[in-house]
Amino acid sequence: MSESVYELLGPEGPLATALTGFRAREPQRELAAAIEEALANMSTLVAEAETGVGKTFAYLAPALLSGGKVLISTGTRNLQDQLFEKDLPVVRNALGVSIRSALLKGRANYLCLHRMGQTELDQRWRSPETARDLVQVKKWSLQTSTGDLAELVNVPEESEVWPRVTSTIENCLGMECPDYSECFVVKARRKAQEADVVVINHHLFFADMALKEEGFGELLPSANAVILDEAHQLPDVASNFFGQALSSRQIQELCRDTITEQLQEAADMNSLRETSGLLEKASRDARLAMQGAEQRGSMKNLLRRQGVSEALETLDDRFEELINLLEIGAERGKGLESCLGRAQMLRSLLAQLRETGADKIPWYELYTRSFSLNLTPLDIGQSFERFRERFPCAWIFTSATLAVGEDFSHFSQRLGLEHFSTRQYASPFDYQNNALLYLPQNMPEPADRQFTPRMLEVSQRLIEMNQGRAFLLFTSYRALNQAAETLANQLNYPLLVQGEMPRSELLKRFRESGNAVLLGTSSFWEGVDVRGDALSLVIIDKLPFASPGDPVLQARLDAIREQGGNPFMDYQVPQAVISLKQGAGRLIRDVTDRGLLVICDPRVRTKFYGKRFLKSLPDMPMTQDEQEALKFLSNLRKRDEAACT
Repeated sequence: MSESVYELLGPEGPLATALTGFRAREPQRELAAAIEEALANMSTLVAEAETGVGKTFAYLAPALLSGGKVLISTGTRNLQDQLFEKDLPVVRNALGVSIRSALLKGRANYLCLHRMGQTELDQRWRSPETARDLVQVKKWSLQTSTGDLAELVNVPEESEVWPRVTSTIENCLGMECPDYSECFVVKARRKAQEADVVVINHHLFFADMALKEEGFGELLPSANAVILDEAHQLPDVASNFFGQALSSRQIQELCRDTITEQLQEAADMNSLRETSGLLEKASRDARLAMQGAEQRGSMKNLLRRQGVSEALETLDDRFEELINLLEIGAERGKGLESCLGRAQMLRSLLAQLRETGADKIPWYELYTRSFSLNLTPLDIGQSFERFRERFPCAWIFTSATLAVGEDFSHFSQRLGLEHFSTRQYASPFDYQNNALLYLPQNMPEPADRQFTPRMLEVSQRLIEMNQGRAFLLFTSYRALNQAAETLANQLNYPLLVQGEMPRSELLKRFRESGNAVLLGTSSFWEGVDVRGDALSLVIIDKLPFASPGDPVLQARLDAIREQGGNPFMDYQVPQAVISLKQGAGRLIRDVTDRGLLVICDPRVRTKFYGKRFLKSLPDMPMTQDEQEALKFLSNLRKRDEAACT
């Protein structure tokens, strides 16, 4: 075991000296040493570090001391900001190292000067609200040095101005842009290329990977090491970026940009405006033809609906007409040339969606007034491993939830990983004395109509004993809405429901109230950190199996079956185990936290696969006796009351 980083994270190390409240943790020190070794050997490490291990400091310390360029990617922009603005400076200052760091986001987070200028000239789309927002953007553009839209807090998140003052890969003019020398995206990437440590998020990482796969060049700097935190999210994020999508919004933006560029570069070509209008109408007509279809499903089923194939055929015809005109207009300027490339790409994708091969999953998703047609790879493992071979360096994959029991194969197979080592570090928190797992008896089967009412009966008694301070985590919006309606008039505690306000605001109110009850679905199962007495009860309604009607999941299960595997045990159970571990991880977030975890789904007790779920949870006492669970909560409350007196 390496002495250097192991000692740095010890009780006499610089972090203990510099940070008030820092506690040396053996699992953290061991993880840091394993990462240091992987960095030195340019090898691949897959490490699960449960809540409380402190994996962020465990990888930051060896990364900052490695002497090479390190790329750190995490799950969301919020975690990215936390890592860059708080954690990294703390470790850097404690270790006394001089390194250059950079925060890099996707292009949609930066102001595009060219598109802002085009939008100022285009009067057709403006409402009074968006006109006011554009004035704010313009004023801020004269002051900002980064162009990072996070600085602009007085323009609403839902404003229509955002897509008109930012660029996408499709509409970016690149080096042909007249504002290229002042481009904020280019400046941010140049700064990243000069930095020793670059902090990004998974979406940007895979967007860059997808571009490299297509040979369009590198967005991110080369690195000696890549550290991927919250790595359990990687397979799904990768599937999105190695896939393709054709949306009505893309068509709408193409049509509007074509008209804008026509006014600037080919004022005499009125036919471009007319044909753009016809294409936009064909997109709206296609959405109308899809009316009545399920919100999400396979393209095969969608094309069977009356009128859909004909509507998409018309859409293709309108694309062809616009492309013919743009081929003429492209000679007039780079803007129309860019529109031609986008139109050709979208039409090509439409053809692929209607005639698919075996390696891609075609599916659709409908929204209130729009649609998205998607091609998702059946397997991204080969693409990911092929990329890693071209990008040789140390690779660190870490998360609190990567293994099923002690088995990492579900995660590694989905990413196609080969030649890697694994480590597993249990939480240092005292689950034996501070937590209890309660499995209610006499629960109906999850498919029974009485399941949610019965689950809420059990929950209400626990919530009352705990005086609120609870998360109720659901696997469906239907159950969440039913719970919200039932509990609204029956609880004497603040009720916070996902969807009523932004997640950050819900969590802020939950923490501040001290006795609230929060109802959430998938987005609250992970990435939520509530420490202290505000949360001491987490109730999970069902085992989080993915919807069997999901077209991507169904295609993957069919492929496993065709290869002689067991889709349920080989894919669905491991995936649900990892999701359950995430949900259970909301309860104990600090060394002094205490609480009750409740899993209402009887299958965890009655089905043969239930043991796989239980064995993957932190080691804590378990009961099926409601009175014992209520007594546990009562003792917690008495202890809290005694501490306040």
